[in-house]
Amino acid sequence: MRAETFLAELNRLRKDLDEDPTDLEWVTLHHVFCFVSYQMGAFQKYVDEQAEKGAFDDLET
Repeated sequence: MRAETFLAELNRLRKDLDEDPTDLEWVTLHHVFCFVSYQMGAFQKYVDEQAEKGAFDDLET
């Protein structure tokens, strides 16, 4: 599993909403997307650790 897959899905969710700085859902998705994109190395390490534990075994990709 690649961190980019999760980042792409997070971006899709963010883009599904109208950009609205007064909407907590949009603000949350936007800032989580920004943070994760800046921390891709650390996030990939986390994803790798979770994959080893089988966290994504049931996920259809």
